[in-house]
Amino acid sequence: MSDKKNIDFNSIYCGLQPDLGRFRLSQNGLGWKGGRDRTIIVGTDELKKMSWTRAARGFELRVLKKDNTVLKFDGFKPDDLDELKEAIKIFYKLPVEVKEVSVKGWNWGKADFQGSNLNFSVANKTMFELPLAQAIATNKPGKNEVAINFVDPGQPAPEGINPKDIDELMDVTFYIPGTVAKETTNGENNANVEDDEEEEVNADMVFYENVKSKLELSQMTTENIVQFQEALCLTPRGRYNIDMYQDFLRLRGKTYDYKILYKNIIKLFLLLKPDEVHVLFVIGLDPPLRQGQTKYPFLVFQFVREEEIDVQLNLEDSTLDEKYENKLQKHYDAPTYEVVSNVFRALTNRKVTVPGSYRSHHGANALKCSMKANEGFLYPLEKSLLFIPKPPTFIPLNEIAVVTFSRVGQSGGSSRTFDMKFNMKGGNDIQFSSINREEYANIEDYLKQKKIKIKSEGNEDVVMTYTDLAGLDEDDDEDDDTFDVRKKRRTDPSSSMGRSNLGAGGAGADDEDESPDEDFAPDSDSDVPEEFDSDAQGSSEGEDDAGSV
Repeated sequence: MSDKKNIDFNSIYCGLQPDLGRFRLSQNGLGWKGGRDRTIIVGTDELKKMSWTRAARGFELRVLKKDNTVLKFDGFKPDDLDELKEAIKIFYKLPVEVKEVSVKGWNWGKADFQGSNLNFSVANKTMFELPLAQAIATNKPGKNEVAINFVDPGQPAPEGINPKDIDELMDVTFYIPGTVAKETTNGENNANVEDDEEEEVNADMVFYENVKSKLELSQMTTENIVQFQEALCLTPRGRYNIDMYQDFLRLRGKTYDYKILYKNIIKLFLLLKPDEVHVLFVIGLDPPLRQGQTKYPFLVFQFVREEEIDVQLNLEDSTLDEKYENKLQKHYDAPTYEVVSNVFRALTNRKVTVPGSYRSHHGANALKCSMKANEGFLYPLEKSLLFIPKPPTFIPLNEIAVVTFSRVGQSGGSSRTFDMKFNMKGGNDIQFSSINREEYANIEDYLKQKKIKIKSEGNEDVVMTYTDLAGLDEDDDEDDDTFDVRKKRRTDPSSSMGRSNLGAGGAGADDEDESPDEDFAPDSDSDVPEEFDSDAQGSSEGEDDAGSV
């Protein structure tokens, strides 16, 4: 052993990489070489500590460098430990610590941050370790809870890996009760112990801030280009700081913190609201953003149209010219929505879609409607339709089979609105309701220009909305006279349609056309007398005089 200059181990993995490679120990340091020219070399003077533990793919040699970064090499066999110990002792004068893994199956223990890793141990034995450098977000889903998100569902698998052959950790949630003493930067004497006890903070918030700092450290490989503060997001609801970097952006809110790669942004929309006071900026994502079990394929931000911003981009002039081809300016002093859309367009290299030639009856770019119980705006664009803000629904024109209008030609004119249903080629239907009847001609012309098949169902049974009920108020006066006549007949015992016929079903025809008793007054003198009331006849005669027509 002492005569060997190199010790090699084959079929060894490096970290989370799927490639097998050759691991080598030598007097000058250690190294690993895998497929596709992947090589890692660590000099002898960089080594600080080494440990041996059980791993998923055999046994693992963990190398801690002096800068506190950790390298993991696994795939070793149990018999390799003695040879590794001897070689590391000779080459680097370092011991190899053997660490046992907890297999009790407990779900409570101690969490410890070691570099960019989170170590969870039970009874001083490591149970598992999470590489926070691989995490994409963290949030607080509930009281005393902290969740760490790793891979979004639907995200493409790494090159050379079949997603059906592997299992991945999507997210993990920790429950952290209690409080801890607030940390101080300067030392304090024992006389301030009572003050320290009062300055306690929730343990879950300390844990959450630690995770956030690790995520920020792993993501801050470059300085942020620009930050937009307190941007109002309608979907999902909240205010976020938007930090723009060269390859990704970060959304930082009070509860949620996300990292979004620019390559996952597939669509951008800039839309003026019908009130002409606000502008909506919509970001389409694939894979969608997740909050717990809820997925958000679109982010909807709202900006005040007249609000302006003055920002300076953290980019060199050479970078602006070479990398971004003058798509960005060094300095912006313009409306906020213009600056945000320009920066997103340049960094994501995506086109920003704006409204086309469609105009509503009132001259707006969108028409007001409802999707199930949610009110919003439907924007007919050049190649698609977009409903916002909740739930954001994208409808490509080339996927529409037929559009069906309901309650457009309804007889009687009692309805002020109509419904519109999109039958998609994929088999699903998307329906919008409570559309003002004045909008029918414009949306019909738009669909005809796009050569989309249209049909109308005027006689189908539909559900009446609150907007339709408001339209019936105009007919109330017409029904009042009819109601008074019916009331006279019910209270007149001499009438052929009186009480004697109710039991035999003689009032069945009147009940079909009867309007609601909106004019009934409980305290008036027009109460219907009971059959056993001795004053029934006199009361009826009084009503005959008052109710005669």
